[in-house]
Amino acid sequence: MIQTQQQAIVDEAITSRRSIRAYLPQAVAREDIEAILEVASRAPSGTNTQPWKVYVLTGAARDGLSAAIVDAYLDPERGAQHAEEYSYYPTKWVSPYIDRRRKVGWDLYALLGLTRDNKAGMQAQHARNYVFFDAPVGLIFTIDRIMERGSWLDYGMFLQNIMVAARGRGLDTCPQAAFTQFHRIISDKLQLPDNEQVVCGMALGYADQSKIENSLVTHREPVSGFATFLE
Repeated sequence: MIQTQQQAIVDEAITSRRSIRAYLPQAVAREDIEAILEVASRAPSGTNTQPWKVYVLTGAARDGLSAAIVDAYLDPERGAQHAEEYSYYPTKWVSPYIDRRRKVGWDLYALLGLTRDNKAGMQAQHARNYVFFDAPVGLIFTIDRIMERGSWLDYGMFLQNIMVAARGRGLDTCPQAAFTQFHRIISDKLQLPDNEQVVCGMALGYADQSKIENSLVTHREPVSGFATFLE
């Protein structure tokens, strides 16, 4: 099959998307952020409900939220007082999911020179989630609590659109469920209305390609491993 130029451009935007965990301090123009969100808003949603809401954090707003969460995370007593509002992961892990989870975790730590007994190092690396991995833009996503599971599926397509649209502009991202543990701090800092629930966060910026963690390339199952063709 001969690939057209349009196919190549779209495929490159999708396949070049990776979770980037170190960013340059270079600012992202507001018009670029707005354009990305406008493009992403074309994501499909059941009966066009468009269940997404986005808080775009830069400068002092980003730094203030990050500092508050990092302080709580690094304090064991305070950190224990915060818990996720919804279950992102299963309560019981089985293969192949637990195997994939472990592999990506240890592959990242190996690049960073972190061993299993270096608990402090692993904690410090996890804390980098809460500073958006030094990205100049932090995004916090919320959804109205009245919305049900179907709207969360729609939300995933919106998030993917953001990440692909960012790649089309030479920008990178990292979607971050880690923020959900500290939804109460986020709600307080951003003054969220009671009806809004935190879905996740996301770092947005220009990748620092000199950082070893950004060399991580995760494995994907071949199509034959997850697709069944029936004729």
